[in-house]
Amino acid sequence: MSIAYPQLYIKIMAKRSFSRSTLSQKTPDKMGKRSHHERSPKAGSSSSYWIYGKHAVQAALKNPNRVIHEFLATKEAASSFDKDERIQPQIVERERLDRLCERDAVHQGVCLRVEALEPPTIFEALGRPGAILVLDQVTDPRNIGAILRSAAAFGACALLVQDRNTPQESGAMAKAASGALDVVPIIREVNLSRALASLQKEDLWVVGLDAGGARLDGQSFGKRRVALVLGAEGAGLRRLTRESCDEIASVYMPGDMESLNVSNAAAVALYELIR
Repeated sequence: MSIAYPQLYIKIMAKRSFSRSTLSQKTPDKMGKRSHHERSPKAGSSSSYWIYGKHAVQAALKNPNRVIHEFLATKEAASSFDKDERIQPQIVERERLDRLCERDAVHQGVCLRVEALEPPTIFEALGRPGAILVLDQVTDPRNIGAILRSAAAFGACALLVQDRNTPQESGAMAKAASGALDVVPIIREVNLSRALASLQKEDLWVVGLDAGGARLDGQSFGKRRVALVLGAEGAGLRRLTRESCDEIASVYMPGDMESLNVSNAAAVALYELIR
């Protein structure tokens, strides 16, 4: 299975005024005013890293906004890629890929060295249809990757995170996302409460997902667009984040379990919003 890169996201990111290289050459006084939404200076400036796994690599190759430096593959794995890819793989032994990836990584014989994607603003991301997912200090890259995969499957427009407490793009995140890292944009904001207020000003209904809330009912929202906020496992939503929500809801679980992994909860909640 390969994931086609949404044309709307391509158009949104193509409208950005400056490329990564252009920004690095301009002095602050020539770059103009910052966006209304303050973002961390780290966003979009991390060093290169290795994406691995066939679905993740295929999606990155199809993303015109992804800066690619190297494409390595075993002879067997290279045969599964099109000859007209924008970069052809260098054939290497599997042992070299083992050394490049994280310990116990399932690279499937392919690795791609890339730059992290430049995050869009909230306003750019809202140009896409669908709900928006907001993560409150979810720190496990594999959980974030799994959430991205569900977001792509259920048509969410973007993932919004607090930059300071969220890991940067990584091979583990890309592998867990199975290509969705290059499909669903990640917005990085400095202040999560202010970001939620901005969403509310754009007529989104902010729903915090937490134990003890009323049962989440997708049909009750009617035509309202929803921002779904999920907290870290164990800690849940922070107080200020919770107070910034329009309502608190929880997923219906008739069984004996009291909670779900955050990525599973995101998938169930997104399904409820669109069913």
